[in-house]
Amino acid sequence: MSQPEAISQSILPNWVDSALFKGMLRGIERESLRMQSNGFLSQQNHPEALGSALTHPHITTDYSEALMEFITPPQASIPEALNYLKDIHAVAHRHLENGEKLWPLSMPCMLDEEEENIRLADYGTSNIGRFKTLYRHGLGVRYGRRMQTISGVHYNVSFPEELFEALQQHETDEQLKALSLQDYRSHRYFGLIRNFIRLTPLVMFLLGASPSVCRCFMTGRDHHLLPLVGGTLHLPYATALRMGRFGYQNSAQKELGIHYNNLPDYLEGLQQAVHTPYSAFTRLGLNDKNGEPIQINDHVLQIENEYYSLVRPKQVPEAGETPSQALANRGVAYVELRAVDVNPYDPIGVDEDTAGFLEVLALYCLLKYSPELFDKELEIIEKNQTEVVNRGRAPNASIIENKKSIHIEKWAAQHLADMAPLAQMLNQSYATQLYSQALSTMQSRIDEVDNTLSAQVIQDTLSNNGTWGFGSVMAQKHAEAYEQHQLSPETKRYFDALAISSLEKQQQLEQESTQSFDDYLAAFR
Repeated sequence: MSQPEAISQSILPNWVDSALFKGMLRGIERESLRMQSNGFLSQQNHPEALGSALTHPHITTDYSEALMEFITPPQASIPEALNYLKDIHAVAHRHLENGEKLWPLSMPCMLDEEEENIRLADYGTSNIGRFKTLYRHGLGVRYGRRMQTISGVHYNVSFPEELFEALQQHETDEQLKALSLQDYRSHRYFGLIRNFIRLTPLVMFLLGASPSVCRCFMTGRDHHLLPLVGGTLHLPYATALRMGRFGYQNSAQKELGIHYNNLPDYLEGLQQAVHTPYSAFTRLGLNDKNGEPIQINDHVLQIENEYYSLVRPKQVPEAGETPSQALANRGVAYVELRAVDVNPYDPIGVDEDTAGFLEVLALYCLLKYSPELFDKELEIIEKNQTEVVNRGRAPNASIIENKKSIHIEKWAAQHLADMAPLAQMLNQSYATQLYSQALSTMQSRIDEVDNTLSAQVIQDTLSNNGTWGFGSVMAQKHAEAYEQHQLSPETKRYFDALAISSLEKQQQLEQESTQSFDDYLAAFR
């Protein structure tokens, strides 16, 4: 199938110079469960040799003690970001104990019947550490611990200030021209966010890699999944079950009415959710029968980070700031693209093609016209997402756009055709062919649905007799890749020093926590 003509006029303004994109930055956050050699979730503590999960900037834990999170700092190019992530994986692998490995799939390895055996992340005895653990306990009582064992990739992107200056100079709307650069930057990033939400079905179709799940994940839940092979459930044409109703879903949050039409309204909606009690959570109680706290509060959101969104506006908080305060004070600095499954075929869960595609998509979303997004359109987007999650590879799968039903492959190919000039521009910026190659790879998945990651996962799950068989084979391959990855002496020294200094920082925080945790929590509540 040849690429169709672009359906809209080029969204790349003719005055744009490739030098404007040279200052882009990207960072990656990748989650991965530690699994025992028998395939079950690890019950061991976070390896002390890696440092403190509370204070280490690159190697921490997410929900569970066994759910590792690897974080790169912002990097000047995709190869640099991926190489940094490879270094982190190699360091972490060297310190795993008792034959543990990193689980390569978004949906979890084997979980036993007892939810309590999914250990909450432990951050020590400081008040901030205990607070972080309590937040996770609250998530468990609200939504169950199994949901929190899902892994993903978060891709962070920022564009150079010079680009926003140039875009603002070429605006024809006098009100936009009159904004401060900080407010204009936030305005453009919110346009990006709205368009990314509209295009999440494209991300799920092209990057979705969770079409099946270990039966243990569904313990105690009603579902419509079908048996695939021993111990594995699936839907025949699914792409990303992680992003569907068995993944990160929160019925309370659907009632929030948080919109991404401008920064003040977004922050107001978020703050309202953080301060509004929710009856279902009130019934759970704040403390157990022994008086021990079980959730931070009974509000729709315990804290801001509980808001599950496909994409987030971000600003780096300074000391004492909440994420919202940082955004209010300094505007949006970058966006976090969160609708990305772990690629089980890559040792670090994300490859050049995924990174290149996401950056072209982010630029496309930034430059493309982005009208305000309200509930009526959001309902249609949600239907599109559900269609792609559950049956995106079906021969008759379709997307609703402008009140018309469009075959998903045609819809996806049209958007990729519109992105092609942007990929060429980024190629020029970085003297590479990476971006066009990424779109070419994505086009091959549109042309032949069996080339999608989700189709490959089904095939390999079948040939390895189930999720555990496939996951264990890939985990072993990835372990060999980590062992072969050469760490420079400087990198080794850097991570060794970080491990020590992070443990010292945690110890210092614990010594400085003179206020009782009850008083600390009461002050927050």
